Amino acid sequence: MYIVILQSLFSRDLKRLKTEIESYQTESNLWIIDASISNSAGNLCVHLIGNLNTYIGATLGGTNYIRNRELEFSLKDIPQKELILKIEETAKIVDETLSRLTDQQIEVEYPMLVLEDKSSTAYFLTHLTTHLAYHLGQINYHRRLLDE
Repeated sequence: MYIVILQSLFSRDLKRLKTEIESYQTESNLWIIDASISNSAGNLCVHLIGNLNTYIGATLGGTNYIRNRELEFSLKDIPQKELILKIEETAKIVDETLSRLTDQQIEVEYPMLVLEDKSSTAYFLTHLTTHLAYHLGQINYHRRLLDE
């Protein structure tokens, strides 16, 4: 049951991420930062893609994804269409990976130490949903400030 809830939350918020990125009326606004905004929406999107592909796709799903976290915040001017495609691919990987997990698997310790303390896979997956939602809110605010 809990896996179905996680799938629903990730699916919902990755769709919202796609909608946010699609909603930028001026593509170059995706990459704007200033003194008080240190991360652009484009970089936050790339960061979320890297995060989910690493911690769900590669770690739990066995994909060959290799993360370069520094590039998530330094790459610029990735075309809007490419970001959207990467979001769609990530959503598919997340859903497929979660659909293969059992209730018993999510209760065991997550295979990597990412947070300060060890945690169950269920706890860490919950953390990933809130991480996604947090940055999604930042992207929404960034877009509304710059595009409207």
